[in-house]
Amino acid sequence: MSDSPPVCYRHPDREAHIRCQRCERVICPDCMRPAAVGFQCPECVAEGARTTRSGRTAYGGAIPADASRTSVVLIAINLAVWVAITATGGDSSRLVDWLALRPNGLCGLSGVFMDLDRSACTAQGGTWLPGVADGAVWQVLTAGFAHISVLHILFNMYALWILGPQLEASLGRVRFLALYLLSLLGGSVAVLWAGGEYQSALGASGAIYGLFAGLLLIARKVGADSSGLMVVIAINVALTFAIPNISWQGHLGGFAVGAAVAALLVHAPRGPRRTPFQAATLGLVAVVLVAAAAARALALA
Repeated sequence: MSDSPPVCYRHPDREAHIRCQRCERVICPDCMRPAAVGFQCPECVAEGARTTRSGRTAYGGAIPADASRTSVVLIAINLAVWVAITATGGDSSRLVDWLALRPNGLCGLSGVFMDLDRSACTAQGGTWLPGVADGAVWQVLTAGFAHISVLHILFNMYALWILGPQLEASLGRVRFLALYLLSLLGGSVAVLWAGGEYQSALGASGAIYGLFAGLLLIARKVGADSSGLMVVIAINVALTFAIPNISWQGHLGGFAVGAAVAALLVHAPRGPRRTPFQAATLGLVAVVLVAAAAARALALA
């Protein structure tokens, strides 16, 4: 039996008499890390940090380290698209023709818009304006990132900057992004069904109205005073119908879908079933919206 004193497992030249509470290896003062009871070695502390579950929001999402990050990325994408549109002609840019949401394709021929199919349009030297019904299915999403007017993009991005971080902090990054994108898609579906067949629509307003709805439901859920928010929403709805050339379909469609998505998130059952329930129900919402868009496109084709 050896009479030599115990030494630190990381520093064998140092005598040590404290053992790690997890692995029981001998550690010297330089390797001792305070724990709830006693001390732990650096490896056990690192392993605990890797395996400890991150903090969760009240509705199941991981608490974001920076609750404004997703909003900043979304704002950057919208601004980049706006710069590209502005640099290529503004409202006359071909990017608008391809990115804006138009239920059905249309032909521009000698300054007149005509209901011709694409082949006939191009054969006569016309400019084809694609629509969802003739295959431009990407427009149901890209329209939500396209703006022409400076005031339009400033208002939407300001609203996103105000609403986004609050919702991301409450829901977590993934759930906030799901709320935003599904609201955007809901606004596009409403335009497809209730808007003019050849009328184009663009802008992030559908998604923004979905965020308004989401924040309102969360405020009501936690018992916060939502009177100020309701006044802001009421003013925006009034402006939607008072100002010409605003797509009320996109605004109300985004608000309705945002309310539905937020309700599924905040009223999901607690415990281990919450995340599967949220994923399944939000997936179902996405499927219903895609099916509705496809049904409208087939009806117009």
